[in-house]
Order: sequence, then structure tokens, then C-alpha cells
Amino acid sequence: MANTQEEDRYAEALAHAERLLGIPLERFLDPTAGEPANGADFKRLATVQTFGAAWPRDEVLDTRTRALVSVTIAAVLGTLEPLRGQLRIALNNGATPEEIAEVFIHIAAYAGAARAFEGYQVAAQVFAETARDR
Repeated sequence: MANTQEEDRYAEALAHAERLLGIPLERFLDPTAGEPANGADFKRLATVQTFGAAWPRDEVLDTRTRALVSVTIAAVLGTLEPLRGQLRIALNNGATPEEIAEVFIHIAAYAGAARAFEGYQVAAQVFAETARDR
């Protein structure tokens, strides 16, 4: 990292991500076999942008609403592993399983039943994991 200010922003972003997810984000940021050195730069920049710049903006959209929007985006894009994280964030920040199911009903109407059903399968897994963890 270039300087202390960048290191501080990264640390703040990681802390914010952990508050949202309920688990440390670092476990998803470890280098993988064959990953180039600048892969770490990508992960750091994406983390700072996402969890250090976008998520903390709760003046207009509160965290719960932002989480439901993020669930919708990940589901519509079909990014199922990020969807799993967005679902955890939503549940950890006040969204209920019933509200999330309504999101998928709306996704089915606007983005198609197949895409909604695929994403809802991930949601059902996360609901089960969450119930098991309680």
C-alpha cells in the first residue's frame, strides 16, 4: 500500500464489511493459486470502493434498504456467490426472510422467473444456514 491514509481507508472498509456481514471479509480476500500480484490491488480497491465508500452512505438509503437493493442487483445479474453475501448482509441488517421472498417475487415479474428462482434457491440455503446458526 502506498501510504498510511490508504491503509486506514482499507482497514475502515474491512471493519465496515465485517459489521455488515457478521464475519471477517479477509477470509474471501486471500490470494489463490496462480493469482497475479496485482490481484491483491484489485481486491483492496474493490473493498475500499464497496465497503468504504458505497455502503457507509446511509444519509438517503439506510443500510437495510441498500442491502435489499444489493440482493436484487446480485440476483438479477445471476452472480450467485455475491448474492449469498448480500443475503447475509440483508439478514444481518434488519431485512426479514419474508421481505427477501417479496424481492424475489418482484424480480420474477421484471427479470424473469428462471433468474428469480435460481437466486431464490441461494436465498433458501442462506435462510437454512441462518436458522441453523441461531
